[in-house]
Amino acid sequence: MKSDKNSIIGLVLLAVLFFSYFWYTNQQQTALVAFKKHQEDSIAAAQAKLVKPQDLVAARIDSLQRDSIAKIATAGDFAQAAIGKDTVVTLENDLIRVAFTNKGAQVKSVTLKKYATSDSADVVLAQDNQMGYTVNTADNKTALTSELYFTPEAPVTASDGSVSVKFILASAVGQSIAHIYTIHPGAYAVDWHIELVGANKLLTGGMLNFKWLAQTSQLERTAAYERQMSNICFSEGNEFDYISSNTDKTFEKPVQWVSVVQQFFNTTIIAKDGFSAGAVHWSRFTDSSNKLAKSETNLQIKLPQSATNTVALQLFAGPSDFEILKKQAPEMDRIVNLGRDMYSFVRPINKYIIMPVFDFFAGFVSNYGWVVLLLTLFIRLVTSPLTYSSYLSGAKMKVLKPELDTIKKKFGDDQQGFAMEQMKLFREAGVNPLGGCIPALLQIPIFFALYSFFNSNIALRGQAFLWSKDLSSYDVIATLPFNVPLGFGDHISLFTITAVLTSFLISIYNMSMTPTQDNPALKYMPYIFPFMLLFIFNRLPSALTWYYTVSNLVTLGLQFVIQNYIINHDKILAQMDEKRKTPKSKSKWQTRFEQMQESQKKLQDLKDKTAKKK
Repeated sequence: MKSDKNSIIGLVLLAVLFFSYFWYTNQQQTALVAFKKHQEDSIAAAQAKLVKPQDLVAARIDSLQRDSIAKIATAGDFAQAAIGKDTVVTLENDLIRVAFTNKGAQVKSVTLKKYATSDSADVVLAQDNQMGYTVNTADNKTALTSELYFTPEAPVTASDGSVSVKFILASAVGQSIAHIYTIHPGAYAVDWHIELVGANKLLTGGMLNFKWLAQTSQLERTAAYERQMSNICFSEGNEFDYISSNTDKTFEKPVQWVSVVQQFFNTTIIAKDGFSAGAVHWSRFTDSSNKLAKSETNLQIKLPQSATNTVALQLFAGPSDFEILKKQAPEMDRIVNLGRDMYSFVRPINKYIIMPVFDFFAGFVSNYGWVVLLLTLFIRLVTSPLTYSSYLSGAKMKVLKPELDTIKKKFGDDQQGFAMEQMKLFREAGVNPLGGCIPALLQIPIFFALYSFFNSNIALRGQAFLWSKDLSSYDVIATLPFNVPLGFGDHISLFTITAVLTSFLISIYNMSMTPTQDNPALKYMPYIFPFMLLFIFNRLPSALTWYYTVSNLVTLGLQFVIQNYIINHDKILAQMDEKRKTPKSKSKWQTRFEQMQESQKKLQDLKDKTAKKK
C-alpha cells in the first residue's frame, strides 16, 4: 500500500515537472518569437527610412508595369481586354437591384429592396463573389474570364417588363464570348446565358471549368450565431445534401445547383442542364469579425465540341423563403432547415403541420407574437387527448401522496419493499406511474421541430412583439459587462426568464405529487432541468422561448383545473377501498414483474444478512 502511495506521489511530481517544463519552454519560445519579430520590424523600419519617396513611386510604377505586361501576355488574342477600367451597369426590378461589372462581365452585388440588416442598412448579397471560367487565349495560354474586361451594351427592356444587358469580349482572331443577363419582374433570380463563338478553340475538350469564389458577411444581430447557421447546400444527382462541419466535398454525380447559405438568405448558382462534376471547399471564419464563411467552388460543364455553344445558368440571390425556393429549382426548398440529419424526423411535422398552421394564422393576424401564441394553443389542443390521461394520472398521484409517504416511512431504506407496495397501490387506484412521462416525451419532437422552424422562418425576421424587437433572435432586457460561459452570453433575455420560471413552477407542482425523497440528488433533480434551460434558451429566438412560456402556462392551467375541478378525491379514495375488497386479477406481465421484484428483494435481503454477519 505504501509502495502504491509513493508511486502515485512520484507520478504527480513527474506530471508537475513536465507541465512546468513545457510551460517554461513555451514562454521562452513566445519571448524568442516576439524578440525576432521586433528585430525584423526594426530592421525593416530602418531600411524604409533609407528609401527615398521618389524611389517608392518608381518601384510602384515598375510593379504595375510588370503586372500589366504579365496580364497582356496571359490574355493572348484577347490582349485588348487585359487592361481596362471598371464600369458598372445596374438593372433592377421590384425586388432586387443588381450591379454588374465589366471586369469579368459578372455580378458585382445584389441589393434586396424589401429587407434590411439589424442596423437598418440594405441587405446586399454576392458583393464579395467572383465568378468566371478558364478559356484558351492563345497557344499554351489560358486566362480566367473574371480577369478580362468586357464591353457592355446598353440595357434593353422587353415587352414583358424584363430587363437585359449584354457584355461582349472579342479576340483578334474571330473568337468571342458574350454574357447576357436578364432579370424578370417579381423575381430574385438573374438569368445568365454564356454564348461562345469558337468554343472548340476556347475550351479544351469542350470542358467549361467554372470557378466561384464567395464570402459572406454578417446580416443578423450576432455574427457568431449567424455563422453557426451558415452552410453550403447543393443538389447532387437530384438529391439535396449539405455540408456544415465538413470543409470539403467532391461531387460524384451531376450537380444541379450549389448554394452559399446564411441564416435567412442564400446565393445560389444553378445550371439549367446541370454541372457534370466538381468540388467545393468551405470554411467558417473563427475570428471576431463580421465575416461568416468563405468558399471556393469548382464545377465542370461538358459541352459539345462545336464552333458555337450556349450555356444557360441562373444566379439566385435572395431570401431563404420556402415558397419562393420551391418554385426556383427542384429541392431548393430544402435550403430552409426544417429538420436535418438526426432531426430529420421533425421535417414532416414542420412541413405538413406547423408551417401550414402558422401561415393560416398569419393570414389574418398581423402580429407574429400572437401568431406564435395561436400556434401554441393549436399544438396543445391537438396533443390534448394524449396528455389528458397523463395529467389525470398525475392528479391521482397527488391524492395518493399521503399514503405513499406513509408507505415510505414504513419501509425506510428497503427500496425493493417500497417499490412493490407502491406498484400495488398504483394498481388498486388505476394509476399509470409512467403516465406523467407522456407530456415530456411529446415536448421533445415538438421542441426540435419548432427550434428548426423558428430559426429558419424568415417571416419572423425583424418582427417585434412586446419587449422583443425581433422574434427571430433573442430579446434583451439587460446587457452584461462580461460574457457568461456555457452559452449564456452577455445579455439577459426576459422570455428566457419567463420560460425558466414557468418550468420551475411545473417542477414544484410535480414534486408535490410524489412521495418525499430522502436522496438529495433525487430531491433536487426536478430543479436542475429549469436551471439548465437558462443557459440553453438565452441565445435562442424569442419566438421559441415565447412558445415555451405559453405552453408551460397552458400546462399549469390544465393541471390546476383537473386537480381542482375534474378530479373527485373522495371518489378516488372510495374506489380504492372498493377495489381492495374485490378479488384481484393480474395480467401475465404484472405477475412476472412482481415475481422479478420479489426475487430482487430476496436477493437484497440475503446480501444484507451476509453483510451483517461479516
